[in-house]
Amino acid sequence: MTAHARDVGACAIVKGVRTAADFDYEAQMAGFNGRIAPGLETVFLPASPEWAFLSSSGVREAAAWGADISGWVPAHVADALRDRIGRTA
Repeated sequence: MTAHARDVGACAIVKGVRTAADFDYEAQMAGFNGRIAPGLETVFLPASPEWAFLSSSGVREAAAWGADISGWVPAHVADALRDRIGRTA
């Protein structure tokens, strides 16, 4: 990620965090990134409580079960998941 950030001239990486566990992991990665690319800052944005449970793996699993995921992802993502797993997503 730091190489791409440098290539595009970014000065910061924005990371969304849902839980304390996410923050712990991302803070560790921010430390590594700071050593690899001094001056590249990491900004953490907490998820609102209504979305804190949501994860890409959870959405994929729900889609595989045939659950309606349209309230969690944009239509084109639901369509791509449906095509990928062969179910209504």
